[in-house]
Amino acid sequence: MDLQNEQEHEGASFEAYFRDPASAADSPLAWAVSQRSAVLDALRGLFSGPPAVVQLRVWCFMELVSVPHGRISREDLNQLFHLLLPQALDNVLKRFRDVGLLVWDATSQDYSLSILARQVHGLLAPLTQATGDDDDLAPLLAQVAGAQALGLADPSQLRHLHAQLARLHDDFAEAITSGSEARLRQAQPRFERALSLVDKAGHALTALIRTETDDPRLEKEARALGYAQARLLSMASQFTRAMQQADRQRVTLGSAGVTSSDVRMWLQSQDALHALLADALSTGVAPVFISQHDLLDVAEGEFERDRPDPQRTTGLPPPNEASSGQLEVPSMPPELGGLIAQLAQWSSEQATSAKTEMPLDEIVLGGRFAQAAYRMQLLPLLGDVQAQTLKGQTGELARSGWHAVLSTSVKLQDDPHVLAMSDGHLVLAEVADPIAGAQRKPEPQDDHEHP
Repeated sequence: MDLQNEQEHEGASFEAYFRDPASAADSPLAWAVSQRSAVLDALRGLFSGPPAVVQLRVWCFMELVSVPHGRISREDLNQLFHLLLPQALDNVLKRFRDVGLLVWDATSQDYSLSILARQVHGLLAPLTQATGDDDDLAPLLAQVAGAQALGLADPSQLRHLHAQLARLHDDFAEAITSGSEARLRQAQPRFERALSLVDKAGHALTALIRTETDDPRLEKEARALGYAQARLLSMASQFTRAMQQADRQRVTLGSAGVTSSDVRMWLQSQDALHALLADALSTGVAPVFISQHDLLDVAEGEFERDRPDPQRTTGLPPPNEASSGQLEVPSMPPELGGLIAQLAQWSSEQATSAKTEMPLDEIVLGGRFAQAAYRMQLLPLLGDVQAQTLKGQTGELARSGWHAVLSTSVKLQDDPHVLAMSDGHLVLAEVADPIAGAQRKPEPQDDHEHP
């Protein structure tokens, strides 16, 4: 989910992200997390923002919880964080007060850590431990062993430790299956440390597994943890045999005691293997290494590839006449053709008649309302300059020589489908100004001569 969607769903509830919101209450882990909403808010306020600001807050918080005083004055804070800028320290303290990690007592004018701060410190305590990158089992074992000693064992702690033991077992099993001496050498220190940690915590784990409890979930997780511990311990013999097999495959080169493993490690440290040839070849060699699985896949694909039959002719097929067909194009509505024919008839009648204007209703009305509306929509094309360049019936309509002149008044019609329409008329193109020609009244015809 991207940042925009997170902002849009920021106000949504936890149950709203489930397909069935009611199923959120069925998960014990989800219910346990929902009960620690105050801790989640404190962590969210502590870790929100740029990485540098988050690192500053975490450092200040861990320094505060390490102060051996119940109450801390502002002078003590200034001495403790004398390396920080005053503005940066004020911002950090304000954030701690906002999220409830630090409490200000106005009466005694000093600070004190809240109960929430001690809970958050329990979660962040592993951050200050100087452990290696591969030491991912020690914190979980320490939590489980300490909880067992205090009688505070929790099923969620056992579940997390069980999952970590299962992941380590799968990693070591892959290293053994690969048969690679490099992977085995790389996994050996981590495997030995895991066995040492499990052995040191063995008494606590055994006591936890044998403890009688009324919680069925704790008993179930304890049994699963014992099974995972036994699987990891039983792998020690397999790992030893794999290392011995790798030692037997090592070859000693000459009397200097250099083995093939030493040569392999030295070759792996070289950035460009082809550069070792120097001037031995006129053209540099860039080796390409392909695993046996890739070679097998390429060979199988080559054998299964379809090849042309050499017995079959490769000439072109004989000519074949194409079947006759008919190109179907969409035809224009018949009203367009009727409109063009009517205008052409009026143009021919105008040669023998003095009429240069025709009523608009005579060309529009006729048939259903849809047909009349279609003809009304075609009137703006009459005399249009761009439409006259088109081919087909649309261009023919525009080149008919008529112009439509509409007025703002509405004229009632004696038609079963059209009650009223805009008043107007059609004018021939010979009239220079159609609007002026439409407004011009015909002069009276009189047979008498006027002086």
